[in-house]
Amino acid sequence: MPALARSRFVGKRLRLAIVGLLPVLAALVPLTVQAPAHAVAPSYVALGDSYASGVGTRTYTSESGSCQRSTYAYPYLVAQQKGYTLTFKACSGATTSTVTSSQLSAVVSTTKYVTISVGGNDAGFSDVITECAQPGWMSDCNGAIDGAQSFINNTLPTRLNTLYASIKSRAPSAVVVVTGYPRLFMGEDCNAATWFSPAEETRLNQTADLLNAKLSAAASAKGFKFANPTSKFIGHAVCDSTEWLNGLSNPISESYHPNKLGHSSGYTPLVSPLLVGAA
Repeated sequence: MPALARSRFVGKRLRLAIVGLLPVLAALVPLTVQAPAHAVAPSYVALGDSYASGVGTRTYTSESGSCQRSTYAYPYLVAQQKGYTLTFKACSGATTSTVTSSQLSAVVSTTKYVTISVGGNDAGFSDVITECAQPGWMSDCNGAIDGAQSFINNTLPTRLNTLYASIKSRAPSAVVVVTGYPRLFMGEDCNAATWFSPAEETRLNQTADLLNAKLSAAASAKGFKFANPTSKFIGHAVCDSTEWLNGLSNPISESYHPNKLGHSSGYTPLVSPLLVGAA
């Protein structure tokens, strides 16, 4: 074959090869351009008191000290389940005031999810339980309950509204879930060192219901979600066959708080479905 013809022939084959490769190259380019960047886990801040920190589970992280935060508490379990990045600020003994002063700074504009459990300590519920646990002849259980209910009705709503407004202001786009408190009793007292009468247990449960009603109303006013544990804990109260709530315990600080099952089977499946939908 003459050199000129051979050159034309080779050139033609090269052009055909390039044309044949174009569709392959075109298919590959979008794969490179559209490859997603590594997603950042949504941020989740857990605020509140001992019912959120995990008191009652008997296992606490060393860094949390007297706050008694537990890896068995529902904020930790929900964060693990959802793949959220948890900032765990809940602390035993917290009130609306201490949440504001020592926990709220963790909520920032980029926070996607918040849970908050607070109000029981404001109402002095621990002191009420302590009073009512004594024999009737040496206690004023009804007086203690009356005082707590008066506080819940007349003072607590303003405190909740102020705190919830601060959360809303700091993270206006966050999904916020307010968690309530379960009824502790189901009509019996099996602890030898306590003397709760059935009537007292009924009034204590009614006080928990009243507290939940105020929490729910304050949450709704700010567009927050409310996780009500009342029905979830039925059949799992103090002295039930499978307790999700501790009765009188040693140390005493573990008493009348959700145990590990209370967090894993009670609060976690209640809170988890609500802690979704952040932009």
